Amino acid sequence: MTPAEASQKTKEICALAPVVPVLVVDDAAHAAPLARALVAGGLPALEVTLRTPAALDVIREMAQVEGGVVGAGTLLTPADVKAAVAAGARFGVSPGATDTILKACEDEGLPLLPGAATASEAMRLLERGYTAMKFFPAEASGGAPALKAIGAPIPQISFCPTGGVSLKNAHDYLGLSNVMCVGGSWVAPKDKVLSGDWDGIESLAREAAQLKG
Repeated sequence: MTPAEASQKTKEICALAPVVPVLVVDDAAHAAPLARALVAGGLPALEVTLRTPAALDVIREMAQVEGGVVGAGTLLTPADVKAAVAAGARFGVSPGATDTILKACEDEGLPLLPGAATASEAMRLLERGYTAMKFFPAEASGGAPALKAIGAPIPQISFCPTGGVSLKNAHDYLGLSNVMCVGGSWVAPKDKVLSGDWDGIESLAREAAQLKG
């Protein structure tokens, strides 16, 4: 998969809803009901971060949920990429971008949303052919004003800001012309996941799905 093809595919996935849930799931038993709740609430694109021992099993379970498009986040190595693809991930997300991780995703045919936090990082990815990126860590990197400033000279790049994004500030990002969607964990709070409050999570997802810039 070429970088241009990868970016086109990630843009299509990002266009599914204004928010991509960023999920850290410790127990694979929660995977299917959590995915069903988020999809029912209008958030079909799901990023499962590879930060827990259960993450790959979570991806396998969520990949079976009708209407969901499950991706793997926190991709750091080629081994991560191979394991994510084998588990059923349909897209990948990385906190930054290295030649190694980019090549691994291109070789495996996994559409990647690579991370960039500066104009130089964004330009380097653009040179390689990527036009869809993750702006991370969004709030720590200057938030919406910084992303707006980066977008002025590089309007051909579209971003999914993640890191410190919440219901409170999502509007600030979604109002920018260079933002496709935002990534956030607030739609699946740990207490609701642990207690099995799937109706509560569906409600949060429904609220997030209505966000506009």
